[in-house]
Amino acid sequence: MMSTLFALLFYFAFLVFVLGVGYRIYGYARTPQPLKIPTTPAPITTGGVMLRMAREVLLFESLFKSNLWTWLFGSLFHFGLALVLLRHLRYFTEPVWPWVALLQPFGTYAAFPMVIGLAGLWARRFLVERVRYISTPSDHLMLALLLAIGLSGLSMRFLSHPDIIATKTFFLGLMHFDWQPLPGSGLLYMHLSLIATLMLIFPFSKLLHAPGVFFSPSRNQADNPREHRHLSVWAAELEK
Repeated sequence: MMSTLFALLFYFAFLVFVLGVGYRIYGYARTPQPLKIPTTPAPITTGGVMLRMAREVLLFESLFKSNLWTWLFGSLFHFGLALVLLRHLRYFTEPVWPWVALLQPFGTYAAFPMVIGLAGLWARRFLVERVRYISTPSDHLMLALLLAIGLSGLSMRFLSHPDIIATKTFFLGLMHFDWQPLPGSGLLYMHLSLIATLMLIFPFSKLLHAPGVFFSPSRNQADNPREHRHLSVWAAELEK
């Protein structure tokens, strides 16, 4: 019964996640950018914009310049999360890709900086007055959800060990529409429920800054209004 329940839950969560994120990205792409509003100093060439976006996405450049503590905790969380997600690819590949196998030791302990980063970001919303003032219940609930996912994952790795082989068989079966039994473990059920919850609310949350940063006109525009006239699509159609 639990295997069927979680199979249906993850199919539904995956569908909501993919369609929801796709719809939001489609909306971002169609939103007009009538003005040149890059945050200065900004590059004046396309290559410069691409380099700036790479620094922003990979190194959080603007956050580093504005607040070192937030940058530190944010970096611990994001880099730790990236390694954890890459490590989890072993549950969806058979045979496991060689580079995923090489990442396993790093991914195992990357959950610690991930949790520390989340704890620091959450503490900031209580301890920094100006951040506490603008924090909403959804901000706290989102951080609590992510922290619960990280802590439950660490608990399964170092305290209670569910059947990893059976868990992998279950997810491989989902991918091939060949349902397999999910091992009975309360901690595993909790971890998977939290992940499914995150997938369901992701398209409607502030976590959409992940794809949204690529559509931010303050970051993706070149500072070249003198060299090229900026004209949005709808404005160009009016001039015809």
